[in-house]
Amino acid sequence: QVQLVESGGGLVQAGGSLRLSCAASGRIWSINDMGWYRQAPGKQRELVATITKGGRSNYADSMKGRFTISRDNTKNTAYLQMNSLKPEDTAVYYCKSWGVAAVYWGQGTQVTVSS
Repeated sequence: QVQLVESGGGLVQAGGSLRLSCAASGRIWSINDMGWYRQAPGKQRELVATITKGGRSNYADSMKGRFTISRDNTKNTAYLQMNSLKPEDTAVYYCKSWGVAAVYWGQGTQVTVSS
């Protein structure tokens, strides 16, 4: 089992920044890729970005330029730096990990951007 715990969410004004963290524990040796998804009220969960164990990142087209995913394998933690936040970025942000024949999700962290 892998446990993922997100932190860093909160309320921010439009134009502001937040950095989310996702700390992994448990069978961390089994984790390959990690990523961030988000789900706004009334909408489906959508991909934000993913990152491989080696640090190669991939972004949803709409997230490119303002969001940066990173990872510190020594701390078993993935990060999502979010800049120039907009009200439409308001959502619950979830961390996800892919491992050997298993996928895990965190419980999510709320990000609210006020106009």
